[in-house]
Amino acid sequence: MNDFVDWFQTELIFGLSLPSVALAIAAMVVSYLVMTMALRFAVGRMKKIAVRTTNRVDDTVVEVLSSTNRWLLLMAALLIGLGLLDLNDRWNARVSQLWFVAVALQLGLWLTQAISIGLRRYQERHASSGMTQVSASATLMSWLLRTMLWTVVLLAVLSNVGVNITAFVASLGVGGIAVALAMQNILGDLFASLSIAVDKPFEVGDAIGIGELSGTVQYIGLKTTRIRSLTGEQIIISNTDLLKQVVKNYKRMEERRIVFKFGVTYDATPEQAGAIPAIVKRLVESNDKLRFDRAHFQGFGESLLDYEVAYTVKDPGYGLYMDAQQAINLQLMRELSALGVGFAFPTRTLHLVQAGEAREVAGKARGNGANDGEGGFHARQRPALNS
Repeated sequence: MNDFVDWFQTELIFGLSLPSVALAIAAMVVSYLVMTMALRFAVGRMKKIAVRTTNRVDDTVVEVLSSTNRWLLLMAALLIGLGLLDLNDRWNARVSQLWFVAVALQLGLWLTQAISIGLRRYQERHASSGMTQVSASATLMSWLLRTMLWTVVLLAVLSNVGVNITAFVASLGVGGIAVALAMQNILGDLFASLSIAVDKPFEVGDAIGIGELSGTVQYIGLKTTRIRSLTGEQIIISNTDLLKQVVKNYKRMEERRIVFKFGVTYDATPEQAGAIPAIVKRLVESNDKLRFDRAHFQGFGESLLDYEVAYTVKDPGYGLYMDAQQAINLQLMRELSALGVGFAFPTRTLHLVQAGEAREVAGKARGNGANDGEGGFHARQRPALNS
């Protein structure tokens, strides 16, 4: 027994005494067990607190702590054990660098988990009902934030281990500019997607109009947006081109304002013409889903008396508007028929004269400085009236 004790006290491993190595190993095991138990206790305690509260901060803390990497805990325990050894300055410096690497990696993992939680909750708050695909905005923001985070972690680790990162950062800047120039169209669509996600001019399920195109938004991707048109085909448009145009979002309409025109013939008397706006007002106000705005005899057209009517549909539904407009049109036909006034339509009246009359008219026209030309008849056009 005494021989074993003497051997244990005098034996060296890599220049280190065996008792100090045993002490370091024991410290490593104890440290790992203590850190594991402390982490488990902290997570369990926070879960109990989270159950009793309504805020989501403690829920976030629980999820972040639960993402602690066990291998990094083991690495930390190993470094604690190495710190108890009598190492030379070179190895002490390396242990310090490894401490920084372990802490930086664990902070990176915690922040990555926090970013995932934040973006998941952002998506839950802003995602449209029935949306099945991952939000393009959440995907893009997650990619950008994680790239920035791990770039900073990598640069910090390289700087700590003695690498000169000045030239590396400069090369990253030049390379980034080159990549941005080569991928400017793709990056433009990516940032347009982010703009759509943040500003939310429309969402999946909204009925929108772009120029002459109208349809329902089916999917908002990182590069393109897909729209199901009213006629059934799928329209795929890049996000950059989409934001360059005026987008009309029909889903967010609260009311629908309608302006329509009609015309009656010049045979209408002033009394009949003056009675028409009141008739239109009565027809519009008879529908409780409509709100009358105005009805006026607007002016004298080429072949008709112009009327303009404006009213508001209290519900934005297109079908409701068409039903109301159809009812107004049919009732207006009946009312004008009962009033003895007809709807106007474009007409031309052509007057024919005999050859002798044509020469006489031509002679008078020459005397007046006009020339109707030679011919067997003379034609004149007047403002269009119904004949």
